[in-house]
Parts: sequence; structure tokens; C-alpha cells
Amino acid sequence: MKKKYNVATIFIAKTGIIAALYAVLTIAFAPISYGAIQCRVSEAMTLLPLFFVEAIPGLIIGCLISNIFSGVLMDMVFGTLATAIASVLTFYIGKWIKGKGKPFIAGIPPVLANAFILPIMWKYFTPDGGFYWFNMATVAAGQIIAVYLLGIPLYFALNKRFDFKIK
Repeated sequence: MKKKYNVATIFIAKTGIIAALYAVLTIAFAPISYGAIQCRVSEAMTLLPLFFVEAIPGLIIGCLISNIFSGVLMDMVFGTLATAIASVLTFYIGKWIKGKGKPFIAGIPPVLANAFILPIMWKYFTPDGGFYWFNMATVAAGQIIAVYLLGIPLYFALNKRFDFKIK
């Protein structure tokens, strides 16, 4: 007899697992996870919305939890906003774009959302203000490392392991 699983329960469980993994990876690598020059290892997970819709709230919640540890209220707001925008756009790119180039194109929203939004936060809400273009370049570089050097291999490993179909 086949077991029946509650769809809502599965959704919540996947969301929770993704949120926990994101938060743990960010906090575990805290020295490189926060600040103008950062490379969040957890951002490799930003391609998960290509596989699971549950990744959208999972990444948002995980980012919020991670940003609580930064101790900066504006980081909780703007960092989480950047992740929310990137997650939704990544999900829809997965729906719109077919073919093997999909993960490379889907990596663009996490890079751009963070590269544009985080420096705005630092410019207007931190005492030193920072240099917008410098901060944009350093955040973009960290995101490119996380998304493309870590996230793309993760995407292909998951795709192979779980036999997701690249459409």
C-alpha cells in the first residue's frame, strides 16, 4: 500500500531544510559572509528555485535568519529583499528558459540583485556610507564566485543525482 503524504507538510519540510542549510552555511562561514567584501557560500543555493518552488521561501527565511546574525536591521531588510527578488526571478527564468543554458542565465538575478541592492543599503544606512561602485563590484564578484563556481556544479550534481529533467 502506497503512503499518502500531505503536500503542505512536504512543502513546509523542504522550505525548512533549505532555510536551515542557507542559515547554517552563512553563519558557519561568517568571516566571509558579511560586509562589503563578502562571498556567501550559501548563495550557491540560489539556483534551487529552478528545481523547487519551496526554495523561494526557504532562501528568503534562511537569508533573514542569517542577516539577524549580522546585527544590522537594514541588512535584515535589504539583504532579505535582494534574496526575495533573486529567488522569484530565478524561479521564473526556470519556467521561461528551456535548454542546457538555463542555470547560467538563472544565475544572473542573484548576482545583480545583491550587487545593486546591498551597496544602496550601505551608502544610505551605514555611518561610513561606502563607495557605491566599489561595493557593487565586490558584492558582484562574491556572488559570481558563489553562484557560478559553487552553484552551477551544485545544480548539475542535483540534476544528475535526482534525475531532474533539464527542459
